Amino acid sequence: MANIASVLKEEIQRLARKEIRAATGSIKKHRAEDRSAIAALKRKVAGLEREVAFLRKQEKRRISEEPAAEQAEGVRFSPKWVAADRKRLELSARDYAALVGVSMLTIYNWEKGKSKPRAKALAAWAKIRGLGKREAWKRLELLEG
Repeated sequence: MANIASVLKEEIQRLARKEIRAATGSIKKHRAEDRSAIAALKRKVAGLEREVAFLRKQEKRRISEEPAAEQAEGVRFSPKWVAADRKRLELSARDYAALVGVSMLTIYNWEKGKSKPRAKALAAWAKIRGLGKREAWKRLELLEG
């Protein structure tokens, strides 16, 4: 009697394993596909991050390039224009100074009319004078980050 019971038990276990294998086979297949898709996405993200880092570095280098003093020729300067441009961009004097490449005190002095920019600073100011708010904030993020 024990022999029949053990044979029956083994047969039930065999059939149960077979049913489980059949039920989980498609799940295993999908899991393998998902893992390969995730690995491909990770590779793609890593490549894109490298590309963004490279472009950020290039853009930061381009922004931080000092304009030549010759670019200041013909540029008109007014203290009111400096204040108006800073207010238009909604920037503090510190942030505006970072964009131009001078100190915060220099911006205040320009706005008050106590001093005028030298040729290089005038060229740098002329370079950022026409920026929009979004571009100005992006450049600040690049310069600070």
